[in-house]
Formats: sequence, C-alpha cells, structure tokens
Amino acid sequence: MTRNRRHGPLNDDDLALWRQVTDRTEKLDLKSLFTPEIDVPAPAPPALRKSKTVLMGKPAGKSKHSGHDLVPSLPDRLNRDPVQMDQKAFGKMKRGKLKPEGRIDLHGMTLDRAHPALNRFIMSAHQSGKRLVLVITGKGKQRDEGGPIPVRHGVLRHQVPQWLSMPPLSSVILQVTQSHVSHGGQGAYYVYLRRQR
Repeated sequence: MTRNRRHGPLNDDDLALWRQVTDRTEKLDLKSLFTPEIDVPAPAPPALRKSKTVLMGKPAGKSKHSGHDLVPSLPDRLNRDPVQMDQKAFGKMKRGKLKPEGRIDLHGMTLDRAHPALNRFIMSAHQSGKRLVLVITGKGKQRDEGGPIPVRHGVLRHQVPQWLSMPPLSSVILQVTQSHVSHGGQGAYYVYLRRQR
C-alpha cells in the first residue's frame, strides 16, 4: 500500500474508513487515568518548605552545578577541612613548592589491593620519619554503562580520602589535600604526616 501524500479533502474511501474507526472508538475519560493518592507527590515536610536551601548548605540558585549529586565535590570537601599544619607550609604545599619525600601509585589497582598497599605505605613512611608523601589514584575512567545504579567516576579517587581519615592511618596523618597540577592535580593527594614521637 502506498502512502497518500496529497493534501486536500479526503475521497469517499478515506471518509468511509475514518467513519469505521470513529464508530468503534470510545471517548477517553482522563479523570479515570489519574489517581491522586498515587500520582501526586507528597507535600514536603514543614522544615524543608521554610528553607529554600539545597541539601549541600548553599542557597538555591547559587550553585554552579545543577546535577542531582547531593554530596559536595571531593575538592570542596577537602577544602572545607580545617588546616591542621603550619599555614605557611600548607600554602607552599598547595602551590606545589614542597617536594614529596615518597610516593605510591595506586592507579589501576582494585579496591581490595589498593587499601592494604596504602596502609603499608603510609605507616612505613611515618616510621621512617617522612613528612610529605604523594598518593596517586588517577582521575578514574568513565565506566557508567547506563544501568539502574550509577557508577561513581574515579572510585579510588573518592575512596582514598575516606581510608586516610580512618584508623589506623588517621592517627599518623595531619593533613590531606588535593595535589598541585605539577604533582598530578585531581589524580593525586598530598598526605602530610605527623612527626614521629
């Protein structure tokens, strides 16, 4: 059957066919398709209605990132941590002027291999009196295949700061911050260790 491309009034066959279609159809009741108790979202709790803030603590409309990630970005979280070390040394470290005394490259390792390797490296560096070490995680690969559960970009990059903030490592670490671009930028961390007692 070829498609009729002409514009203009319908012929008698077209009208007959159209009448057959309309005779067999029933009017759609839109109200029956909508069930308010299921389809209408529940009202927000009073505390959330009063405050017009995003869950990240910033006023609505002032956030540069409009995504749905409610967790602040990793650099933002690290920058919020108070500076525990000497301010002058911290400034030099952030500008890449302090040279790390040791480094570990976790890039490409799985989580179960990287965690014990990081623990051994940090504890060994502290035992040998080192103050500044570099932990390289890499920036991570985009691995999300569009499944129902999103996959975080750069798993090691996000996991390493958590490991560094937990015992036994937290007891020997004074400061953790993202490295300067000359030492890896977003794919590495400076770890400033406490003095050995």
